[in-house]
Amino acid sequence: MNKIRVIITGVTGMVGEGVLQECLLSPDVEKVLVVSRRPYGITHPKLLEIIIQDFFDLSSIESSLSGYDACFFCLGVSSIGMKKELYKKMTYDLTMGFAKVLVKQNDNMSFCYVSGAGTDSTEKGRLHWARVKGKTENDLQKLGFKHVYLFRPGMLKPSKGAKNVLPYYQWFKWLVPVIETLSPSSICSLAQLGQAMIHVVMRGYTKNIIDVNDIKILST
Repeated sequence: MNKIRVIITGVTGMVGEGVLQECLLSPDVEKVLVVSRRPYGITHPKLLEIIIQDFFDLSSIESSLSGYDACFFCLGVSSIGMKKELYKKMTYDLTMGFAKVLVKQNDNMSFCYVSGAGTDSTEKGRLHWARVKGKTENDLQKLGFKHVYLFRPGMLKPSKGAKNVLPYYQWFKWLVPVIETLSPSSICSLAQLGQAMIHVVMRGYTKNIIDVNDIKILST
């Protein structure tokens, strides 16, 4: 591949915003389509946006989702304080519904899904969120995409100038140098995550479950 055309979800969250920034900066990315519930708030020659309120009904935009090489699916919710049924709906059901539409429109697409460290591939562990993420990962691989890459980052360092940094990062940012020294395999930057996604689509990789160490390798 010389250049890629990508779809990104979740850009009004911290992870999606960081990935979007790297795609707009990268000479390897030709076009970016953002699918979101509200505008991100910038203009850029590469950037197109589709605003849709209901991610469970994509019928009005299906035809606009064709012609892309990759999807960087960064949309997600926290399980904290959320009922199990709703968490499954907003994580598994939403992701699978979106992915099924994409694979019909783009039979040569690579799908990059951001789950997280601790995701349970067995779907049998103690933590509900980890089982749901694991089932989502497992079932994405059955849909017929060219490749499915499952990103499991740990702690993420926000990108410079980010607008959507989670509040608790402001409280713990002083710990980042300590974590990087004592546990480098548990932390990477959002810039590295975005670069890794771009590079894995263009180059491929020997694994499809991508942890922090893999993200750092792929980002170079």
